[in-house]
Amino acid sequence: MLVGGVGGARFLLGLKAALGLGDHDTEIQDTGTHDITAVVNTGDDIWLHGLRICPDLDTCMYTLGGGIDAERGWGRAGETWVVKAELARYGADPDWFGLGDLDLATHLVRTRMLQAGYPLSAVTAALCDRWRPGVRLLPATDDRCETHVVVAEARSGHQPQARRAMHFQEWWIRHHAQLPAIEFVPVGADTAEPAAGVLDAIAGADAVLLAPSNPVVSIGAVLAVPGIRHALRSAGAQVVGLSPIIGGRAVRGMAEACLAAIGVPCEAGAVAAHYGARSAGGILDGWLVHTGDQATVPGIEVREVPLLMTDLAATAAMARSALELALPR
Repeated sequence: MLVGGVGGARFLLGLKAALGLGDHDTEIQDTGTHDITAVVNTGDDIWLHGLRICPDLDTCMYTLGGGIDAERGWGRAGETWVVKAELARYGADPDWFGLGDLDLATHLVRTRMLQAGYPLSAVTAALCDRWRPGVRLLPATDDRCETHVVVAEARSGHQPQARRAMHFQEWWIRHHAQLPAIEFVPVGADTAEPAAGVLDAIAGADAVLLAPSNPVVSIGAVLAVPGIRHALRSAGAQVVGLSPIIGGRAVRGMAEACLAAIGVPCEAGAVAAHYGARSAGGILDGWLVHTGDQATVPGIEVREVPLLMTDLAATAAMARSALELALPR
């Protein structure tokens, strides 16, 4: 699976249930039947307060490991914010990104291992030894490949509109995606390579699924890593995606603003067309849209099924529908 953060993590729970992999303390190698590899977006990753923070990897790890704050969908359950409050008393920037006390331990361990020379994929595997997610979590790349946003800023009088770039996290969290985005830039993508195991996982898969994650800054950031898009086009397995757009609206997050910035209508069919059919040089063979969201995309088999992740059973049903499309009998 290619996944982002909250939505991708929740879908992975449903996929585990659909495959009978059990709850979060089940190791995938113990099942003897199925295993899941999740290639996770690293475009959101950022250095803050001298620490390397990987929001989507951590959200998947905590969700699958039973430690997520279920109400928020991110961060640790039972979190406290003593360090954040003390940083605020110092006036330490940035004050718009909060680090919880429990979450801080993960970032400290990750940063220490990265500085010791371990690649992010090895660090992630070590962190997962503590959480036992039952899914192999792979960063899309071990290299620094961050999503930055070029935004427009209004000027007074008749001066031309100014442009500036900022990290995606600043645009998303500090500015709530309210600054008009002109472009999303995967900084570092020109020299990045897929993390160890990513290309092999795609080549050896029986099915490849695209989670209902943000198509621009989650799945799109994974596809920005050189080699991954080609691997999908060359895969022996069927590639099936699930629409994150229902009834012309994003189910979660700010995908509408992201799609608008790249000129893609906020419609299930338009997102599928954006990914493109493999038969026409894109990456999709199949596409699931929510019941009633009719879409016709040449070269892509489209099916309508319920796509609201209201509970684990509904999410597992979504996963089964995706697998049925990817693994035709």
